Amino acid sequence: MKITRRTGLLAAASAALALTLSACGATSGQAPADSSTAADAAFPVTIEHIYGSTEITKKPERVATVSWVNADAVLALGVVPVGMAEDTWGNNEQGSTDWKDAKLAELGASIGTEKAPKQYSEADSVNFTAIAELEPDVIMAGYSGLTQDEYDKLSKIAPVVGPLAANYTAGWQEVTTAVGKALGMDDEAAKVVADVEGKITAAAEANPVFKDTTFIAGDLNVADSVISLYATGDSRPRFLTALGMTQAPIVDENAKEGEFFMTWAAERANELDSDIFFTSATAGVDAIMANKLFAQIPAISKGGLVAVTSDMETLAISAASPLSVPYALDKVVPAFAAGAEASTGK
Repeated sequence: MKITRRTGLLAAASAALALTLSACGATSGQAPADSSTAADAAFPVTIEHIYGSTEITKKPERVATVSWVNADAVLALGVVPVGMAEDTWGNNEQGSTDWKDAKLAELGASIGTEKAPKQYSEADSVNFTAIAELEPDVIMAGYSGLTQDEYDKLSKIAPVVGPLAANYTAGWQEVTTAVGKALGMDDEAAKVVADVEGKITAAAEANPVFKDTTFIAGDLNVADSVISLYATGDSRPRFLTALGMTQAPIVDENAKEGEFFMTWAAERANELDSDIFFTSATAGVDAIMANKLFAQIPAISKGGLVAVTSDMETLAISAASPLSVPYALDKVVPAFAAGAEASTGK
């Protein structure tokens, strides 16, 4: 995965899925056999993306993925990719995530077993060599930061579902829908999306305080006293908005068109008016609270700091997928509710 986006997940330079599908016995990289007849009739299909369109003439049997989210979307449909990027931030000892591992186990393809996907490093760039060796029928990159050159190079290997939006800003629903179309599994994709959205709705209804809560999602770099904010195009604000909260107006008023993050002068911290300030704090919360500039952020002074100290929990939101969202709902919603109640007094 690209260094630029990895930095965005770490700082700001930039609802495991319980749905049971008929694909539990799917083999690596293959769609469920019982849906093949209907799916074959759906082809060819054309998928639009930022670099044009991609036609897939027949049902793919071997699926490879790049970046985050895409492998999760494939797995959510009961299909095991032949290859997927290794997770190198927010990961577990398997070079994966807990939600991905749970789905792989459900499909009989746990990492380290015969049916498991091949994992390849993307720490520096797209791993063209590893992907080519797998001889995929399609490459999923709907959520990615692929450049035109990278897209063109991948397209020489197999048809590529290119970025659906620039700079890692495609939503998980959009990605899941595109993956479903590419695999001839439109109905299954719609069901996955509806199921996860239902979990989000349930979490929102269980916490009515959210509808009266404003938020800012950002990053607080204690070492340099730098504040960065995530704008509407990023997955963090999308997650909180889906829960019923409202993004503080100051973010939209200052975000440039097309950007998903921006730097904010720490000397103006007192202007960041919201009920909640959501950030990653893997180094700990105490350092944030001790910073005199950060202490001027209204949400922090009101008890509305929601600081996630787990990289994996941060990843579940920052690279939201149909598998990671339910994980995030279980892990972090209680903290958001506590912060909202403390800050608003409701």
